[in-house]
This record gives sequence, C-alpha cells and structure tokens, in this order.
Amino acid sequence: MKRSADSSLVRDPATGEERHLPNDRLEAEGESPLSAAAGGLPDGVRRAVLACPDDRALGLLVELVDRGPLAVRTLLDAYDLCESDLHGLLAEFRAAGLAEEATVAGERGYGPTEAAREAVARFRE
Repeated sequence: MKRSADSSLVRDPATGEERHLPNDRLEAEGESPLSAAAGGLPDGVRRAVLACPDDRALGLLVELVDRGPLAVRTLLDAYDLCESDLHGLLAEFRAAGLAEEATVAGERGYGPTEAAREAVARFRE
C-alpha cells in the first residue's frame, strides 16, 4: 500500500489487517496489483470497458443491446460512424465476445452476445 526506503505498509486481503514489513522480506509474484484489481470485475464488464475506447463505442454497444440485432446498413444510416470506424468497432466487439454476426432481414448485421447484455445491465445499475 505504502512504501518507504526500508519498509512497506501491506494489507492482508483476507483479514484487512495492515502492518509494516521490511522491504527485504517482500517479493512481488503473480499478476500485478492493478491487474488483480481489474480481475475483481465481472468478466463481461471488463471486456466491455476494454473494447470501448470512447463514448461513441460505448453508445454503439448500448444500441446493439437495446435494439439489436441490427443490419450493417441500418447502423451506417443511423449513426455518425463511417464504414471503416463502424467495422473497426464491431471487430473489437466480436474479438471481445460482445457482438456476433447475424442476418437481419436478409442482410448482414450484428447483435449483442449475452456478455454484452450483462455488461450493459451492470453499467445501468
């Protein structure tokens, strides 16, 4: 938690007890503390956060959950995304397991996965 030249204040995650230990008795192992903190989030939420670099991306994910599946043509007509940006975001969503290809009225489209639905529901809590 806190570190000086000689010792560090550490917390036992099981009990919450805090104490100072000499730095030479401490060893970092396993994943980084920040990765461990992120690991405490539900998997779908983590995937959504990592796949959405900005509000437009998050908005697209929310729209897929609320309205999907949607045809690619509908997505291009409805939102201020160029074709390249749209397909880039959809590729990120697919790679993250948040969107899947779908056929909508005979056209290629995309819909949300269960992980996307769960993530958006958590965001709205």
